Amino acid sequence: MGAPRADSAGLTKRTDEVTVYRIFLLALSRFVPAETAHEAVMGLLRFISAHSFLRRLLRSAFVLRAPELAVKTLGQTFPSPLGLAAGFDKNAEVYDVLADFGFAFVEIGTVTWRAQEGNPRPRLFRLPKDRALINRMGFNNVGADAV
Repeated sequence: MGAPRADSAGLTKRTDEVTVYRIFLLALSRFVPAETAHEAVMGLLRFISAHSFLRRLLRSAFVLRAPELAVKTLGQTFPSPLGLAAGFDKNAEVYDVLADFGFAFVEIGTVTWRAQEGNPRPRLFRLPKDRALINRMGFNNVGADAV
């Protein structure tokens, strides 16, 4: 094994460590179509949502209780400035689990009156050189009654 080293945040890492986590993320980010990867992650989050011990484990690993990070704005106080923008959880299925990852707020995205499929696939595209995504999903969601 390589010697531990400190990164820019002062956290130690092994230089030659290969973990299941890294392999999983590498596969999802490079070899699986973007929308399929998103659906796989949503499935994993639904599984976690059904198991309280996993949720407690996530909270203990990711939720940072640091009063100096609190943000007060528009009459609200958020425990940190970290939030998740609209669109990841379009049907409000796992927003509570996303909070267990340390997000202080989660926007679910546009919900239409009736369910709709959104744009035809493919509609989510990776731009690896730019480290970006193009999202042309449209307003695919299960509709207001279901949400």
